[in-house]
Amino acid sequence: MAPLIKEIEKNSDTLESIVCVTAQHREILDQVLELFSIKPDYDLNIMKKNQNLWSITTEVLNKTKEIIEKSSPDIVLVHGDTTTSMAAALSSFYAKIPVGHVEAGLRTFDKYYPFPEEINRVFADALSSYHFAPTDKSCENLLKCGISKEHIYKTGNTVIDALLYTIKNHNVNLSGFNLDNNLKTILLTSHRRENFGEPIKEICNAILELINNNKDIQVVYPVHPNPNVQKPVYELLDNKDRIHLIKPLEYAAFCSLMKKSHIILTDSGGVQEEAPSLGKPVLVLRDTTERPEAIEYGTVKLAGTNKDTITNAVQQLLDNPREYKKMSEAINPYGDGMASKRITDILKNI
Repeated sequence: MAPLIKEIEKNSDTLESIVCVTAQHREILDQVLELFSIKPDYDLNIMKKNQNLWSITTEVLNKTKEIIEKSSPDIVLVHGDTTTSMAAALSSFYAKIPVGHVEAGLRTFDKYYPFPEEINRVFADALSSYHFAPTDKSCENLLKCGISKEHIYKTGNTVIDALLYTIKNHNVNLSGFNLDNNLKTILLTSHRRENFGEPIKEICNAILELINNNKDIQVVYPVHPNPNVQKPVYELLDNKDRIHLIKPLEYAAFCSLMKKSHIILTDSGGVQEEAPSLGKPVLVLRDTTERPEAIEYGTVKLAGTNKDTITNAVQQLLDNPREYKKMSEAINPYGDGMASKRITDILKNI
């Protein structure tokens, strides 16, 4: 959402932005606000130890009620498929304030996969009056769900705006991570709830096999702070040769690490969209994705969460330069870095 906030600020003669953050992930939020020079008007500061979906939902619902009543906005913008976005959209609906959903229309059409994101985005779309969809496919999904065509706008995804801005303006020196520049770097991220338990253990075991079979690679894994991720990852991968377990990175550093990587393994939706803009093949550690455009365009492949399917998918890219070149040169379907300007132009005219 950061590049959209900045674009709205450029149009202060016609638009006023009131920025509200929940701080569900305090340490991740603050560095992004600093990176983009954004000062929130409201900070709900809801982060608590052992927070859960019930507490996040009720906290956001109740606290945004007060802000909406105080600020009386003409429209409330929410982004993506977080529980924050769903609850904020519901709060706005209760106040009869129109909602604009940025990154609308993503679907797997399986309410439990990903959990709870699929239902979050379904609810956000149902509650919204304006749908800013990133791709043709997401527009089609909205039409299938009964959303009126005149309320759907294809804009591209603001995540590409954020990536290109950051790569251009905030290149980070990665020398502090002690990476070997003579090795191919595989970047791994995995944090989704659906991969807790056995799936994340399978992912870790796949990494061990790949490291053992390929002496020319190194793996970098920024490990999410959730204990369901930390425990199995450190039990299986800590103190292993050529495996770097690091703390979650600030956004600019993560962008620089993506740029340096040879292959990216992830269960993150955003990374599926970002990495192709940098020419990096992405293997998705899930059995399905709400971003089928990437598969159709050839920038992404599903690798699942089975050790053998993951190792086979990675090995094919390591051993087959032609396949690697095909994925790395495919066109990114998610945008050209102009989504925020398109959305802002729409907002000025509604």
